[in-house]
Amino acid sequence: MSDYSFFGAVEKSFDKAAQFTTWDPGILEQIKQCNAVYRMHFPVKIGDKIEVIKAYRVQHSHHKLPCKGGIRFALSVNLDEVMALAALMTYKCAIVNVPFAGAKGGITIDPKKYTPYELEKITRRYTSELIKKNFIGPGIDVPAPDYGTGEREMAWIVDTYASMRPGEIDALGCVTGKPVTQGGVRGRREATGLGVFYGLREVLSMKEVMDKIGLPVGVEGKRVVVQGLGNVGYHTAKFFQEHGAKIVGLSEWEGAIYDMNGLDVDKVVEHRKVKGSILNFPGSTNFAKNTDALEMECDILIPAALENVVNGTNAPNVKAKIIGEAANGPLTPEADEIFAKRGILVVPDMYLNAGGVTVSYFEWLKNLSHVRYGRMEKRFTENLNTHILGQIESLTGKKVNGKEKELILHGPEEVDLVRSGLEETMITATREIMEVWKKNPQIPDMRTAAYVVAINKVGTSYAELGIFP
Repeated sequence: MSDYSFFGAVEKSFDKAAQFTTWDPGILEQIKQCNAVYRMHFPVKIGDKIEVIKAYRVQHSHHKLPCKGGIRFALSVNLDEVMALAALMTYKCAIVNVPFAGAKGGITIDPKKYTPYELEKITRRYTSELIKKNFIGPGIDVPAPDYGTGEREMAWIVDTYASMRPGEIDALGCVTGKPVTQGGVRGRREATGLGVFYGLREVLSMKEVMDKIGLPVGVEGKRVVVQGLGNVGYHTAKFFQEHGAKIVGLSEWEGAIYDMNGLDVDKVVEHRKVKGSILNFPGSTNFAKNTDALEMECDILIPAALENVVNGTNAPNVKAKIIGEAANGPLTPEADEIFAKRGILVVPDMYLNAGGVTVSYFEWLKNLSHVRYGRMEKRFTENLNTHILGQIESLTGKKVNGKEKELILHGPEEVDLVRSGLEETMITATREIMEVWKKNPQIPDMRTAAYVVAINKVGTSYAELGIFP
């Protein structure tokens, strides 16, 4: 598969959808291209040697500002991948109505090979390279965590930015996914997994769609397989489990396990911490190889690791009725075509895993407004609710007790508001995509419908900007 181009696959999906739109070919060409590509090499002293580090930042579109997209640390990082992920970010933001354009960054290193001190040096140097070329800033380009990075790296980035731009009042908004103490937002960590859950839950609630694929409506009792137990996979599995689904299979790079009675996600994670592997988890059976989990009997398959795991070769063996793409680009275009023919519903990555960027948007707004969500209205809401409940109790002569009372009186915390905003975003986006698909039965699959929604929104932005005289 060495000739596989991830950016090529994104372009292929784009072209497939473009024919269902009425935009001028020139506008379509502009939407498709990456506007700015920055490839850099910089020296960092590691131990007593100097290492030359290779890194990238791609801004796919400038139809809105700032640009937005994660930074990955992985040996597999290359220009093709970063360009593809930047393009997906443009479409993702458009679909979920987050007013950013797409970008992506990456450093070609294996983060496990460096000490935290060395990683900090690399991250800070990368940030200063971005600052020099004006490739980062709250109104220019706002990075976030991705594969191989997290809150710690974002804290280093914001600190480097603030020290090189002294007195910039909105400096905290230069990056999202920060620790809460450094201007982060509560609910960011589980946001992508929760977004995947909300999106799939909405699809599962649509009777027409479920009838077509032969599944009952609702989350309860659904058999789910999750590939990848990182941040996204773990939270997705956890939310499904909490809402009555059965996690029947889990797969990680070291191997895969299954139990048709359901696996307890937290216990599997604990087991892995102790043993260094998910294999031999009590009560479960090991698969011969980790990719076997993708082909097991289940209702919903959720690939939540890396791209290109389901392709033309293994797609005919997949038995799931719904595939929820929690990772970016886990299916190749060949797999898409096979699933469309087999009547398997693919819920596409470009909107399904938009929980991260949606909550990043809330974090960015929080940084620009310099006030924590809920701070202004929490007490007011609680006082008002207490008063209303008091009135009802005195009029009816009945007391409301326990959990119910707590629920009614509870004023919104930051995390409640963030989750509620995310739920609204995912439900609206799901309905919008399904509406477009329903109106045009010629559209072959949900991914193409999602691209149509994205192309129309980005095209409208370009047209309204008057860029094309």
